[in-house]
Amino acid sequence: MAQEKDVISRMNDMYNSMSKGRKAIAKYIFDHFDEAVFMTAAELGKTVGTSESTVVRFAMFLGYEGYPEFVEALEDMVSTKFGRVERVSDRYEGSTDRDILESVMKMDINNIQESMMKMDCLAFRTAVDIILNARTVYVVGIRSCEPLAEFLHFYLNMVRGNIVLVKTTSMSEMFEQMIRIDENDAIIGISFPRYSMRTLKCMEFANDRNAKVISITDSIHSPMNLYSSCNLLAQSNMTSIVDSLVAPLSLINALIVALCMRRPDEVKRDLQLLEDTWNNYQVYLSDEIDFVGEEPIINYSLRKEDSNSASSNIY
Repeated sequence: MAQEKDVISRMNDMYNSMSKGRKAIAKYIFDHFDEAVFMTAAELGKTVGTSESTVVRFAMFLGYEGYPEFVEALEDMVSTKFGRVERVSDRYEGSTDRDILESVMKMDINNIQESMMKMDCLAFRTAVDIILNARTVYVVGIRSCEPLAEFLHFYLNMVRGNIVLVKTTSMSEMFEQMIRIDENDAIIGISFPRYSMRTLKCMEFANDRNAKVISITDSIHSPMNLYSSCNLLAQSNMTSIVDSLVAPLSLINALIVALCMRRPDEVKRDLQLLEDTWNNYQVYLSDEIDFVGEEPIINYSLRKEDSNSASSNIY
């Protein structure tokens, strides 16, 4: 067997040409490949609601001689995934905590440097234009990318408003949240290996509705680019069980800063309004600690007002 691509890559490349039954098999393997590797063709077919013969034809459709060869390729991929733990142990065996800290941070720095070299400035500028001009911007990121999506949603909402964070474990509910998306809107899909089929389907739905689609992913070969008209790439490589998301976060920071610089007056006005709102309504509920000199002050503005009031009463 001489396959140049792993099972996931092959399914990504051929997904659009699959029948409904084959797409159901592919979707299950995308989300549960570590379980599918132990299933017979009959068991996999029963799980996804199709026949054993459809599963066998699916394997042959991907270029394998039959289901046994397909399972062998799936086993290789799974062993590679879980073999990371052993590789981490070999790499850092005998290392001090200091050594590990420096090594990991250097890899993160390298990811940022690689991302800078590969960044398409035109795509970055286009993304800023799309976000500013869209009526509503939808943001979706699943599993390990969920914190990135939440971070982007939080700051985009400060910059321009009308931001929807698509957040649920149900595919049907995700579509429900996006049901009104159309050519006046945009979606930002964030996904890194292992890529999320749910994120991909949201982007496909948005593309079918003629919305602008922006992807934040790791490679030009990422399936997230299938439905995206604007691809922002950031490295996420790390030889460990944890993929580095430092470069993607840095890219998102740059995106937010660029948006602020495009409309500084509006951003300043909105932030001032937000600050005034905090002062008017959240003084007694503040969960932030400010420092004045070396003394931590909680609700300092309130205490300052009380102090001024007391001083005025003296006179």
